[in-house]
Amino acid sequence: MKLHVRHTTDYRYSEPLRYALQTLWLTPQSNAAQTVGFWSVGAPQKLFDQKDAFGNTVQSYTFVGQPGDNVRWSLVDAAGDVETRGVAEFDDPETLPHPYFFLRGTDLAQPHWKLAEFGRQFIAQSTDGKADLSALLALSQGVSRAVGYRKDSTNVTTTALQAFESGAGVCQDQAHVMVAICRSLGYPARYVSGYFYAANEPDLASHAWVDVCLDVHTRRWVSIDVTHYCLIDERHVRLAMGTDYNACPPIKGVRQGGGEESMTVRITIEPVE
Repeated sequence: MKLHVRHTTDYRYSEPLRYALQTLWLTPQSNAAQTVGFWSVGAPQKLFDQKDAFGNTVQSYTFVGQPGDNVRWSLVDAAGDVETRGVAEFDDPETLPHPYFFLRGTDLAQPHWKLAEFGRQFIAQSTDGKADLSALLALSQGVSRAVGYRKDSTNVTTTALQAFESGAGVCQDQAHVMVAICRSLGYPARYVSGYFYAANEPDLASHAWVDVCLDVHTRRWVSIDVTHYCLIDERHVRLAMGTDYNACPPIKGVRQGGGEESMTVRITIEPVE
């Protein structure tokens, strides 16, 4: 499937902006599951590219206001075409962190005995560095039921345990709960940001899912969409991955001035003939 994606983030400020440093995780890469044909990112200032520790393409820019400037808005616009193939299993290159690195707890996906107890209903504690795919899919369905999808029920600081105990969240929370459960049971797991095409589910255009390590020794991974409790398929466009949302948000930054900030995000995904 060939998809055209456009992701626009519009910032508005109540007072003039004096300084801003923004870092962007908005550039997908070609891999076994997709081929990026064309992609561009526009920002208020020149963008500088680099790779982070997880192999993601990261861009950053700096804005410095001048005396007399009255800049009260900024716009970041990413767009391009991606051909998806729906390949869910893949091997990590040696350049990426060892799978056991993704057992470490993080602020948003911390292992916990409550999560381990829930997870054992579906999958046993890891003993040999390997995972059963059918059990992982059953776990993803269990997580989706335990943490029902409810728009605006959480925010970007909600932890896996908080979402699990409240029983509601969005795709980000469902992914964090799955990651934290896997880590609690000894299975390396990580958070994936991306896009999801569904004509009748526009709220899921900005999406999140998980990678779980199937075999530590061969660095074999599988990508699972917890919200839909399925393997990723041609509807998914992979953007970035990390230990949790904080490691690969679409945009992260700091600023001086600007007063009150408002942000509007618009994402459209359309199939290309």
